[in-house]
Amino acid sequence: MEYRRFGKTEELISVITLGGMRFKHGWTPPRNHLPKDSIEHCISTTRMALDLGINHIETAHGYMKSELLFGHALKELSVPRKQFKMMTKGAPMSGDETRSLVEEQLEALGLDYVDFYGWHGINNKELLKIAVEKNGPVETLHRLKDEGLIRHVGFSTHAPLDTILDAMQTGLFSFINLHYYYFFQRNLPAVQLAETMDMGVFIISPNEKGGMLFRPSEKVKNLCKPLTPIVFNGRFCLSHPEITTLSMGIHEPKHFTQNLAILNRGNYSNSELSKVKAEMDTPLAKISSLCTLCNQCLPCPENINIPEILRFRNLVEAYEMKDYGRFRYNMLEGQGHWFPGTFSFNCTECGDCLPRCPENLNIPTLLMETHKKLFSKPKYLKSKLFSIIKSALKTLKIWKYF
Repeated sequence: MEYRRFGKTEELISVITLGGMRFKHGWTPPRNHLPKDSIEHCISTTRMALDLGINHIETAHGYMKSELLFGHALKELSVPRKQFKMMTKGAPMSGDETRSLVEEQLEALGLDYVDFYGWHGINNKELLKIAVEKNGPVETLHRLKDEGLIRHVGFSTHAPLDTILDAMQTGLFSFINLHYYYFFQRNLPAVQLAETMDMGVFIISPNEKGGMLFRPSEKVKNLCKPLTPIVFNGRFCLSHPEITTLSMGIHEPKHFTQNLAILNRGNYSNSELSKVKAEMDTPLAKISSLCTLCNQCLPCPENINIPEILRFRNLVEAYEMKDYGRFRYNMLEGQGHWFPGTFSFNCTECGDCLPRCPENLNIPTLLMETHKKLFSKPKYLKSKLFSIIKSALKTLKIWKYF
């Protein structure tokens, strides 16, 4: 296993993190109910991770049973506290709520302290304001740090880049959890600022959010050879010395092999990676009507996240990543501030975005083309009632927008 310094925390953590988000899948409330098979999976996975030298475990209150499962696993395995670093997260909205939540999380984990606590989801300027207000959540986290319940305070984010940079520049955080992958390089300035500010950098979900690389298109598989897409993306991330660790949602022992293959004895900026990256870069440059993701088209009066939707179009056109495009596009309008924006059919063709686009793209047309390729109609749309509605919409000549 390889280890890197997690910024100013001065902690050495493994470049692969045992992520706990996947342990919430297939589970229903109550929170304290732990199915036997989930406990066994968590114990066996945690045992293997520790045996392989992974010393960083990540979870969150929002991952539901994940904290409880890790608490059971660590107790069952009698793991010495010095053998692992624990990160958990939460999004309390006040100082009082913060203290109560952290105490609940420590009880679930069976720990006296956590090494890293992240305010979970500074995803827009309003949430940043709540997080850092006087006597608010982050200030309380620092008090809990002084009391020894937390070792280091950071934050996770799915925000626009300007909000991420604003949060970092408050100087209140020692680490950041964010998205940055080969297929999503928008946050590079934040990664670079983290180095300047000596903040640890934790990459969220490189295999799933980074492109559903466990189920890649044939084109991506071929372009990545002799590497696998997971290995290419992981090594691409680790070729940035500013990045400390990649969170892998390993919830069964069989998942370790594909993730451990990323490791390359610290040698990531090498000729093999450069050659594969050159192959990967080529298709994108050949796209007609390529969106360069400059964000000049925003804000949209209909709250359409134009650059993100056109990023999906780029990936479909260049890499045939239709499964990933559908996966992400159909999360719109259902994830709140975690993935904001409306579907493309909300476009009124008002034209506000057109003069702001430096590439002179016909944005409304591209949005609708992307919607038709990626939108998955919910099951209820197959009902008899919807057939009647569909017929009416066709009569009104607006069915094309659906």
